[in-house]
Amino acid sequence: MDVQIEDLISTVRSVDSDSLLAPQTMKKILEAVMQAVEEREEHRDRVRAEQHVSGGVSEELLGDR
Repeated sequence: MDVQIEDLISTVRSVDSDSLLAPQTMKKILEAVMQAVEEREEHRDRVRAEQHVSGGVSEELLGDR
């Protein structure tokens, strides 16, 4: 069966690319990114602490007196 369309009316809306994400979605993305950055910084701090060579507990407690 063939269908023939004589007239077609359509509405096309232009959307700004900045408005594609709902504020709630943007908030979830931001929270995930901030959590990842925080975990990365904590890992970096642990690695630095493990690589740190000191003169012992007394040096760490007394510092540069």
